[in-house]
Amino acid sequence: MTTQTHHVDPVDHELIQAAAHIARTCCRGENHTMAAAARARDGRIVTAVNAYHFTGGPCAELVVIGAAAGQGIYELDTMVAVGDRERGVVPPCGRCRQVLLEYFPALKVIVGEGERVRAVPVTDLLPESYVWADHQLDEVDAE
Repeated sequence: MTTQTHHVDPVDHELIQAAAHIARTCCRGENHTMAAAARARDGRIVTAVNAYHFTGGPCAELVVIGAAAGQGIYELDTMVAVGDRERGVVPPCGRCRQVLLEYFPALKVIVGEGERVRAVPVTDLLPESYVWADHQLDEVDAE
């Protein structure tokens, strides 16, 4: 029997504050209800809000990925999502977990409530995950 070890990293409170500020100041009505913030490997912070739409608009975490790329940032270290109306830290949905894992397999994600917030590897949020790229043929195998 194997025992799974859960790794908990130091919590980036500045990142939580950045996302909470965006949630308080930029989330307006039902179209924008979540904010996310991510710290790039170089220390820069990127923020964004979700774009809710009944057809399945993107979550704030996914908008952060695009906003980061638009700023030339392709390596993210830590991410957090915060809900509007002072809801605090909100864990990523299943779709976001899958995307975050594939884009940034070493990413830390802040989850939990109040005094129990913690930063965990995205792999802890999606154990035994499916990684699409792992199941694709290499170019050499395709020839």
